[in-house]
Amino acid sequence: MSRLSVLLLLTLLAAPASAEEITSEACLACHGNEGFASPSGKPLYTNAEAFNKSVHGSLPCTTCHAEITELPHAERLKRVGTEPCATCHSDAVAAYQHSIHGEARTIGFGEAASCADCHGNVHAITLHTEPTSAAHWSHMAATCARCHSNLDMAEKFQIPVVRPAEAYLQSAHARTVAAGRHGAVCSDCHGNHDILPSTDPQATIYRANVPATCGKCHAEILAAYRASVHGEALARGASDTPVCTDCHGEHRILSPAEPLSPVSATRVAKDTCGRCHGSVRLSEKYGFDPQKVSAFQDSYHGLAGRAGKATVANCSSCHGVHDIRRSSDPKSWINPANLAATCGKCHPGAGARFTIGSVHGSSNAVGTWAAAWVRWIYLWLITLTIGGMFVHNALDFSLKVRRPRTGPPPVPPGQPERMTRPLRWQHGLTMLSFSVLVYTGFALKYPESWWAAPLVRWEGPLGLRGLTHRVAAVVMIGALVWHIGQLLVSRRLRTCIIFGMLPSLHDAKVLFGTLAYYMRVRRTPPHSGKTFNYAEKAEYLAFMWGSVVMAVTGFALWFSNLTLEYLPGWVPVVATAVHFYEAILASLAILVWHFYWVIFDPDVYPMDWTWWDGHPPNQRVLERLPEEHDGETKPAKE
Repeated sequence: MSRLSVLLLLTLLAAPASAEEITSEACLACHGNEGFASPSGKPLYTNAEAFNKSVHGSLPCTTCHAEITELPHAERLKRVGTEPCATCHSDAVAAYQHSIHGEARTIGFGEAASCADCHGNVHAITLHTEPTSAAHWSHMAATCARCHSNLDMAEKFQIPVVRPAEAYLQSAHARTVAAGRHGAVCSDCHGNHDILPSTDPQATIYRANVPATCGKCHAEILAAYRASVHGEALARGASDTPVCTDCHGEHRILSPAEPLSPVSATRVAKDTCGRCHGSVRLSEKYGFDPQKVSAFQDSYHGLAGRAGKATVANCSSCHGVHDIRRSSDPKSWINPANLAATCGKCHPGAGARFTIGSVHGSSNAVGTWAAAWVRWIYLWLITLTIGGMFVHNALDFSLKVRRPRTGPPPVPPGQPERMTRPLRWQHGLTMLSFSVLVYTGFALKYPESWWAAPLVRWEGPLGLRGLTHRVAAVVMIGALVWHIGQLLVSRRLRTCIIFGMLPSLHDAKVLFGTLAYYMRVRRTPPHSGKTFNYAEKAEYLAFMWGSVVMAVTGFALWFSNLTLEYLPGWVPVVATAVHFYEAILASLAILVWHFYWVIFDPDVYPMDWTWWDGHPPNQRVLERLPEEHDGETKPAKE
């Protein structure tokens, strides 16, 4: 017979003890032995040392186990509920019984949290102020997580929030607790014993009560919020007005400095403010313009924010954070009297001389309708220009691919170099910088695109896209200045290029003659001339004009502080529109026009290597020879 069995037998044979004589020591004589269990094998061991040190160590066991009136007691006892707790903790038990947990247990859901589930081992409960207590603030998340991380339980009881504990552990509050400081824990927001469902108006997490709940720790922010347009709307009963959790989240509340936070600089416009202010339903209900969000998203500030630039202005930079007020409020950051100071935080001197233009694109604002006109003009210009280029090149291509490929006759000796070495360097710098400008520029406009991702990924921490774009712009302008300087100092180039690129009546005749040749109206193409043909002139002049337009508008946006200080506020709006649509026009012109003549033209395919060695293909040389060579180089149509 084992020592435990002997001890149990002696206890059973001992004379019965009355309730007055039952002490904790008497109970621990059996239950204090490790391995002590019921006949069915259920563990009944209680650590005597832990019990004596617990908050209930001075109480006899019969305080909670009132059913025991003598020893030895009955083999099966009733499960201890909340009734014994009410003897000393009546207020807490009363609150618990009306809570979501207490009501769940009342209707038979035994899995609902009880006193012991939160306070820990019933025989080793310590004060909640003790770090060893399961109800201590430092252990609160782990205590609640025992149930609220259970997906089966969430599904069984239809708990709408899944894995809240895991979300909380990623929050700024949890990190504060982990660092040993008292950050907000579950009970700070949900309550202690009186935890109610969020749909209960008395709940601390009921929507209308959320600001006051958060305000227990953030009193100054609460005061600012209550004076804001959102706080006033909430006080009037507007159920859609945002409260703390709508902007910051519920359990996974992150610092605004963290990129994944919904109130971070790069996400606040789209993910937070835009959720309400871009809603058609809410705009109809409360009478605000939903287009303002999309207008901001397409502005320079919005584009830079979408590309990951954390230092660019966002909604809160202008409207405030918690103290958002109507523009008519004298204390509002966007009140006309305060707008210059608001913009001046980033752009010193903005609005000092001229009125700042509309930011969100009001239909009555000068910048808005001017930008709309720019868009309309450019769309027609792009359609007609690029469409005409495409048709012209398609006709040329269809004619040449059907022509027998016998190759041009040899070029007469003594032909000069078409592109000198300096010109080739200028072209190379322009070719490289233009490609970089196109990529980095459109990456700003379409930052969510897959092809922009490798560059945009570094925009937030390093500003790589913006820096690369500006460096490429300087390189391209430098190449252009070098080219102009060379034209000014070289008489031969000045005569050849400046005067050779001027449009003439002959160019118009050649254009119509070429179109007639494409349409088979004439048998041979017209002679293009000794210097440059109409295609080269159009491309060169368009490039020079486009470079000036892009440089002027680009500098207006680059040096925005000076622009806003000395020019009206609508200038950056119009400059942004012109810069964007001119970039589209230039990029398509390069793809449709320039690439055809230097790559896809059957006469030069796979490439016109003039940009590399300075000597054009034979066919291009023969095109510029006197007209007596036409019969040799330009066969008649069959």
